[in-house]
Amino acid sequence: MWRGVIEEYRDYLPVGAKTPVVTLLEGNTPLLPAPRLSERVGARVWLKVEGANPTGSFKDRGMTVAISKAVEDGAKAVVCGSTGNTSASAAAYAARAGLACVVLIPDGYIALGKLAQALVHGARVVQVRANFDRALALVRELAEKEPVTVVNSINPYRIEGQKSGAFEVVDVLGDGPDVHCMPVGNAGNITAYWKGYREYQDAGKLKRLPRMMGFQAAGAAPIVLGHPVEKPETIATAIRIGKPASWYGASAAAAESGGMIEAVTDDAILEAYRFLAKEESVFCEPASAASVAGLVKVGAPPGARVVCVLTGHGLKDPDVAIGQIAVPRAVDADLAAVMEELAL
Repeated sequence: MWRGVIEEYRDYLPVGAKTPVVTLLEGNTPLLPAPRLSERVGARVWLKVEGANPTGSFKDRGMTVAISKAVEDGAKAVVCGSTGNTSASAAAYAARAGLACVVLIPDGYIALGKLAQALVHGARVVQVRANFDRALALVRELAEKEPVTVVNSINPYRIEGQKSGAFEVVDVLGDGPDVHCMPVGNAGNITAYWKGYREYQDAGKLKRLPRMMGFQAAGAAPIVLGHPVEKPETIATAIRIGKPASWYGASAAAAESGGMIEAVTDDAILEAYRFLAKEESVFCEPASAASVAGLVKVGAPPGARVVCVLTGHGLKDPDVAIGQIAVPRAVDADLAAVMEELAL
């Protein structure tokens, strides 16, 4: 029986015998073969479906460690700035631990599915008239004045938990992939995966380190541009970030692995989003599809083993899904009307 990230990978995490484990049995997400995407790019591609985590995103991997350590340190409340997934995860794990949770979100820039999660788990949510980067700055200021623990990815325990995704990839494949593709927003996840691969290498668990390929949305691509973006814009709300907290870690992961950080357009993201749903039967949120859009853009060596991380579930952002399809109209409740609508 799967025991959650901390118990499964305890030897690789900064926890001790007295650390209270706060878990929702996160991790153990599918590494799904993607035959049609593989055919399209001429490589062997797997999808790491992180939307299968308890709150629907990869954030749960880091949150179990961050909240567990917060409880161990005697915290009574946690706080985060969020474009959505962090707030949902923080609220759920804080509720599990019996902690208060405060969330600052950018006004008008959070998908309703994620906001609903934070609220239903009991978080105190404040919308600020600013973007995510300003919300995170306010979180830092709040933590300096009040006894609260920040659980954004500036908290090193978040990175420690998120690196477990790399462990799972290797546990399934038997070695590292040749190429690892993922979305880049606040940049903690690419930093974490690279850390995980390196630690498994040090432990003798893998021989091949992958090239780390990170992809930002073109309207929110500070690492690609080489400077912060004051007003980031993209349909992929989870990576609509203009000043990543883990900028250095992401750049180092790309450079050390022989990879890159690239930008993909919203059109390319949405094309990949639709392709994954129709051709691979995986419904992910738009930001997740940046990894696949990036793979399609830059390609991979023929026959290479490629892992694309899909960071969150499509129901996180249902408005985008509805915007991509024709909503069925109502017809009379008789067979003739149904057949006419179906053009049979």
